[in-house]
Amino acid sequence: MASNPVLRGFEKTGRPGMGPQGPNGPIAPPPPSAGQLNEWYAQPSYGQPAPPAAPSRYLTLDDVVTRTVVLLGTVLLAAGFAWFAVPDSAVGGVVAIGFIGALVLGLYMAFSGRANAVTATSYAALEGLALGGISELFNRQWPGIVVQAVTGTIMVAGGVLVVYKTGAVRVTPKFTKIVFAATLGVVGLMLVNLVAGIFTDGGLGLRDANNPVIAIGFSLLCIVIAASNLIVDFDMIEQSVRRGVDERAGWYLSWGILVTLVWLYLEILRLLSYLRGSD
Repeated sequence: MASNPVLRGFEKTGRPGMGPQGPNGPIAPPPPSAGQLNEWYAQPSYGQPAPPAAPSRYLTLDDVVTRTVVLLGTVLLAAGFAWFAVPDSAVGGVVAIGFIGALVLGLYMAFSGRANAVTATSYAALEGLALGGISELFNRQWPGIVVQAVTGTIMVAGGVLVVYKTGAVRVTPKFTKIVFAATLGVVGLMLVNLVAGIFTDGGLGLRDANNPVIAIGFSLLCIVIAASNLIVDFDMIEQSVRRGVDERAGWYLSWGILVTLVWLYLEILRLLSYLRGSD
């Protein structure tokens, strides 16, 4: 006999509390047929979703490299158009459109986790328009600074890749959390400095060329954090290839590399402008 009172009631009536009774006790349902048993066995377990379908093709390192090259090429083409084809009077508007469009599209891809050929290349084109206009303005005031910034970006990115491949820096969960927290911190400071600049000339002084010590220090900090993000990006790509994710994820990973490289370029461009001063 069952010790649970509900189960004891079930034994007597066929279900808890009440149920049909036959002359010799509760009426039992007929046993299932062999066909019913096979049908039940073939059905998935209750509440368990069907297993995900295997990807049509797994991600490779070549996929990420190829798509990163495509995005960087799109940035260069759009930047060249903004530099050479857009008149000086419209540069400010092109920069604003490029940055706002890239920001909206980037937030969509970041929060949805969806990136494909259309969204990623559209982001690269918008970012290229903004970078081309900004670079032209910087180069107008400090001739040759764009070439120096591009060279510095390539050297830093190459150095980070060497550091990562040699294992000099290990990407642990703790390292990733620190980089993420530092990134949020500097982005928050940028926003506060931007808002403060509306009410006070120079804001917090983080981007004030008249206070080069703070401006240079903040740019150096941003360059270090951007380089650290690049290390995390490289590790994410390697882990994704090892896990055998769908090749469509390559667009998202390539877009992440592009975002980090653009940030790194802008910080190096700012740093060089502070170092060159008013010459």
